[in-house]
Amino acid sequence: MPKSKRDVDAALLRKGFLEAGGDHDFFIYYSKAGKKTRARTKTSHGKKIEIDDSLLGEMARQCFLTLPQFRDLVDCPMDRDMLEAALVDRGVVDPTPPASTSPDKDVKGGKKR
Repeated sequence: MPKSKRDVDAALLRKGFLEAGGDHDFFIYYSKAGKKTRARTKTSHGKKIEIDDSLLGEMARQCFLTLPQFRDLVDCPMDRDMLEAALVDRGVVDPTPPASTSPDKDVKGGKKR
């Protein structure tokens, strides 16, 4: 069943994708730790306001999801935590958060002098 481009774009933005712009609307997923990932897709600027099943399937593949998972992402049963877990399972997102750096420590881990 086709989905509206507006609904797809809005769902991607709500779930951690950021729009990159260009001649198409490019969306890149950033992990909850703030790291850019390989999960990315695009929608056309064309007059077509509905995205058919074949294009939804291609978008799902680009996002490392199955078509049913991508539909859940757009229709909202899949939240950002569930998306992140699916991408961790597929090796697209690193499961360990980056080490935080504290301004009061030097590079070797000791206190600043």
